[in-house]
Amino acid sequence: MHKKSRDVCEVVCFNKKKVASIKKLLIPDAEINILSDIFKVLGDSTRTKILLALTNKELCVCDIANVIGLSLSAVSHQLRLLRNLRLVKYRNEGRMVFYSLDDDHVTKLIKEGIEHIRE
Repeated sequence: MHKKSRDVCEVVCFNKKKVASIKKLLIPDAEINILSDIFKVLGDSTRTKILLALTNKELCVCDIANVIGLSLSAVSHQLRLLRNLRLVKYRNEGRMVFYSLDDDHVTKLIKEGIEHIRE
C-alpha cells in the first residue's frame, strides 16, 4: 500500500487572528503586480545573464551582446524590458549607450539569488 503524502492540511480551518495580521502586512495589488512582473522578467535566462554581466560594471550594448552571444537588436529588446521595470538604467556618451543596474536593490536581488542556489 502506498503511503499518502501529507503536504496539505487534512482539516480545513484557519487561524483568524494570524490571517488578519498577515493581510495587514500585504502590499497593494498594484505593487504585487509589479513584483510579479519583475520575477517574470528574471525568469528568462538571457535577461538573467545580462543582469549578471552588469553586476560587475557598466557595459555598452555591444559589450553585452558579445558577453552573452546575441545580436545587438536581441540585446536591445531584452534591455528595454529590464529598463521598463527599472532593473537597469542607461546613459549616452556620444554615440555609445552604456547600461548599468538601476540601483543597489537590483544588485542585492541578484546576489541573494546566487547565494540561495549555492546553499
